[in-house]
Amino acid sequence: MSQDHPPSIQKMLADGLQHHRAGRLTEAERIYRQILTMNPRHADSLHLLGMIAYEAGEFETAADLIRKAISINQQGTSYFSNLGNVFYAQGKLDEAKALYKHALLLKPDMAEVHVNLGNVLQAQGDLSESIQCYERALALKPDNAETHNNLGNARQTLGQIAEAIACYEQALRLKPEYVEAFYNLGNAYREMDNLDESVASYRQALFIKPGYAEAHYNLGNVLRAQGKVDQALIEYERALEIRPDYAQAAFGHALLQLLQGSFMAGWQNFEWRWRTADHDTPRRTYSQPLWRGEQLQSGSLLLWGEQGVGDEIQFAGLIPEALQTGNRIVLDCDARLRPLFARSFPEVEVISGGPGFQPGPEIVSQMPTGSLPGLFRRTDSAFAATTAPYLFADPQERNRLRAGYADGRRLMGLAWHTNNLKTGRFRAIELTKFAPLFKLPGIRWVSLQYGDHGALAKDAVAAGAPILIDRTVDQLADIDLFAAQVAAMDLVITIDNSTAHLAGALGIPVWVLLPFAPDWRWLLDRQDSPWYPAMRLFPQPEAGDWASVIESVRKALVSQNSSFR
Repeated sequence: MSQDHPPSIQKMLADGLQHHRAGRLTEAERIYRQILTMNPRHADSLHLLGMIAYEAGEFETAADLIRKAISINQQGTSYFSNLGNVFYAQGKLDEAKALYKHALLLKPDMAEVHVNLGNVLQAQGDLSESIQCYERALALKPDNAETHNNLGNARQTLGQIAEAIACYEQALRLKPEYVEAFYNLGNAYREMDNLDESVASYRQALFIKPGYAEAHYNLGNVLRAQGKVDQALIEYERALEIRPDYAQAAFGHALLQLLQGSFMAGWQNFEWRWRTADHDTPRRTYSQPLWRGEQLQSGSLLLWGEQGVGDEIQFAGLIPEALQTGNRIVLDCDARLRPLFARSFPEVEVISGGPGFQPGPEIVSQMPTGSLPGLFRRTDSAFAATTAPYLFADPQERNRLRAGYADGRRLMGLAWHTNNLKTGRFRAIELTKFAPLFKLPGIRWVSLQYGDHGALAKDAVAAGAPILIDRTVDQLADIDLFAAQVAAMDLVITIDNSTAHLAGALGIPVWVLLPFAPDWRWLLDRQDSPWYPAMRLFPQPEAGDWASVIESVRKALVSQNSSFR
């Protein structure tokens, strides 16, 4: 202990510690308090009482007791370290970090404190420093499986996936039943698109811990990526049996229901999106009630856009039916869509207020546009009400651009890339893979790809792609002009991105090239889209096989027009 004690107190403290380590906390607390009646400044007893409070989740009490111990004995290394643990549990990361660093100044060779400091730094996003802490801990205590696991987490977050896998494997060599390491290994293999190994790791985690909801959910995600939709649904359902409030699993379940065409249940569960951690749009907390599809007795209905530009365009296809309910509608959309939407829906008041928009008293009900399908697309047959087109480009700009591009050949727009961090690597196609299409005669290719014009031109030259890049059109900044450019095409060929939605909504023939595991909105085993009557789908037959998709497109072009042969 950190201070001298009379023999009776020493013996009592040893007895208290014995009870404490055995989990007999009531007996331990009684002894510590008895010592304090004999010596109110007994720092170890104050500290240990603080630890009992910490273990009970009484963090404020724990912090007060340990602070008192520190005020008496400022050389108690464990006091600083454990107070850091209390602050870490409270989310007070800066305070915890300072205490861990002070503890290490007093005693630099405490491996567990290096680990705790590493955990704080990782939580704060300081991954390089975090890794250094874990490595120092391992230099002191190389056989600690938990430290190898934590180091793997930091490396995985940094994108050092192979190094992370090595850390998890070392953790498992030291602790073969380490369920969290198997789970993390599954995550790492998934990042490397090594889906079979990912499935095996998750299943091993579940063999050890069948009630591991997160492992069921992530196993479902990998099975979904493998195209095993029925199996993925089972895993999501198991996750929800364990944790009925598991929003990510419920939302994943909803997306698979929609993918399978189970619209009634799918749209109902689609509302779980608001409770997930990574939904792209914050939910607006308006006092006005959620619209249920009724005709309002007075006032106006506010529809507000959510998610990305492509989603806003897709869900705008339900606005004509919302108007048919007889309500006055205010549509709050992305500012870049406002001119296009205002032209297309003249009966609607189109604004761009954004998340901070506060409705006036004339607004008596509201709904996010992503919830409209839950009212109007509950069955397959309901999609017969889809109007095409429902968006209308500026006719003068469309004609001007078409005249500028015209040279006697058929005009075809092409989009091939997306910067989406979640799924972009599955949806994007290298420009060189389109070479079989570029060889077809009678086509003038026009870039519909967003991005820096100079960089796009360099990519086209490097790929030998005969693509016109119109530097007067910025697809991201001026969507209204972009809509006119899309409308000027005879055919649009695109990956799954906002260009697909825009062309479909404008009623322009559009062919969409889809990855093996398509997004929910394209459904399974379809060559058409109920959302867009002028759309044709070309899904991958196997994961990563764009060559077959391009060949299918080439054959379709040739069969459509004999001059392409």
